[in-house]
Amino acid sequence: MNITQRFLNYTQFDTQSSEESQSVPSTPKQLVFAEYLKKELIDEGFSDVEMDDKGYIYATLKSNMSKKVPTIGFISHYDTSPDCSGANIKARIVENYPGGDILLSEGIVSSPSKFPELNAHIGEDLIVTDGTTLLGADDKAGIAEIVQAMCYLRDHDEIKHGDIRIAFNPDEEIGMGAHHFDVEKFGCEWAYTIDGGDLGDLEFENFNAASAKVRLKGVSVHPGYAKGKMVNANLLAAEFSALLPADETPETTEGYQGFYHLLGIQSNIENAQLSYIIRDHDRDRFEQRKRFITQCAQTINDKYGEGTCQIEVKDQYYNMKEKIDPCMHVIDLVLKAMSDCGVPAKVEPIRGGTDGAQLSFKGLPCPNIFAGGVNFHGPYEFVSIQVMEKAMQVIVRICQLTAQYND
Repeated sequence: MNITQRFLNYTQFDTQSSEESQSVPSTPKQLVFAEYLKKELIDEGFSDVEMDDKGYIYATLKSNMSKKVPTIGFISHYDTSPDCSGANIKARIVENYPGGDILLSEGIVSSPSKFPELNAHIGEDLIVTDGTTLLGADDKAGIAEIVQAMCYLRDHDEIKHGDIRIAFNPDEEIGMGAHHFDVEKFGCEWAYTIDGGDLGDLEFENFNAASAKVRLKGVSVHPGYAKGKMVNANLLAAEFSALLPADETPETTEGYQGFYHLLGIQSNIENAQLSYIIRDHDRDRFEQRKRFITQCAQTINDKYGEGTCQIEVKDQYYNMKEKIDPCMHVIDLVLKAMSDCGVPAKVEPIRGGTDGAQLSFKGLPCPNIFAGGVNFHGPYEFVSIQVMEKAMQVIVRICQLTAQYND
């Protein structure tokens, strides 16, 4: 089976995760794909294939060397984003993309005027959607690339490698993918998530991340007799939001700039709730942001009375850079592998997070490598078959170079 068919098979499974669920995985339909994937790994002849009760899949490609070399791993997630439907995906291949607009379906066009990333893939074969669902290259492209790379190594015994561990997990898109990952069972000295974007992306810096839940208590009174009595929680929510800097939102920031992002508001006269995420690459500024949003809650209480505003701030993950810096050979191997495969490396900070960030803080250094998908989490998502093939080649080369690595 080639990498294209493998990926297209994966897209037929709806694996959308849910932020509202308390179960693991967050949606039962993820386990349907997990069972399929487990069987595929067994059928391909890999060793130690297992899936735990939470849907985490582990497997091994055994070493073909007599000497001991570092055991490394490759990881991808199989859930897709809650932001866009992942059901009934109708993927198709645009062969030898000539440039210009791509008609996805009646009235739905993917255009380089809106998505200039298309211009980098003229002449390549692009897998696109019909414009009504996401594609799922985030991160089923990563899974296809890992499995294809392991099959290639299995079939080319002349390429020497140590034990290679692979793992696939649910719920990355809701920030829970690494929470139940068994690092000890995985047994690697270091690993890579194959979950980045376009060709050459290499990421080992990410946001520090926290969530904030703001609850506001109003007082409901008949509006005809409300003077001096009513406290409108809808207006409290607007007032709280206005306390945060307007130029520190996702829409106004880039690069290393952090932000406050209002995810949603639920409100009526008596009660309002605002949900935020807080992001910053710099740990000190991250801590300052958490203190500031907490101070905003106190500002509301000082004005309207203690207990009017309650806030709960929870850390989600941290910048993996502090864990990667002491072991930069993990990055050097990728840079060498990309160079050997003719891939120009693009080292940039992630304006988001990956499972690798949490895994790095659990003792498994785990930077992030490109999987090839573009325009994630929406109906204009696409992936280049040629970029997927390059990602597979880079994985193979990393395994080969690791076998030659001397600590």
